[in-house]
Amino acid sequence: MTFKSIFAALLASSLFIVGCSDSAPPAATAKPAATPVSIAAITAGAKGFTVGSPMSARTVYVFFDSQCGHCGALWYAAKPLKSQAKFVWIPVGILNAASTAQGIALLAASDPAAAMDAHEASMMSKSGGMSGASGTDEEKATIKKNTQLLTSFGFASIPTIVGTHAETGVLVTREGAMPTAALAGLLGLQVPAGTPNTP
Repeated sequence: MTFKSIFAALLASSLFIVGCSDSAPPAATAKPAATPVSIAAITAGAKGFTVGSPMSARTVYVFFDSQCGHCGALWYAAKPLKSQAKFVWIPVGILNAASTAQGIALLAASDPAAAMDAHEASMMSKSGGMSGASGTDEEKATIKKNTQLLTSFGFASIPTIVGTHAETGVLVTREGAMPTAALAGLLGLQVPAGTPNTP
């Protein structure tokens, strides 16, 4: 194995330490400046499903890819906090064709949270997740729009968390999964007693 191929392998593996990312090589041209991250832009431009306290004044947005193992880890880490905030899970299509098809199916599910639980159980058992939906052009466009919004902010990996700190009101963002306690700290929430520190 040449030095060049070893370096390329190390670089590729580093992208997956805490999050998944598109494996496409960077473009040779300069990237346009990222759009400032904005809750208003996410609220207006993204479509997701809500899990947690629907009446909560605290909303946390999570951009995720259904094929991303780190996104699945964050799904489980966020569960103990859902009584304190509503989490809006926004599917994107980054990793492969199943990402878009499964994102469409999750948004169309009568109970998206239950569908996501079943999907993640299937992913953990290495069964590939839920059956995707071919979707209409409009449904495919929804996932594409979610993905374009994520990348317009300059984020390079998933999951990506955007919210405001419950105590300070400061905008917080994070790329990659984190344990429950760290997620609670990021968002200014309390970790319920007896909660395992989900990876």
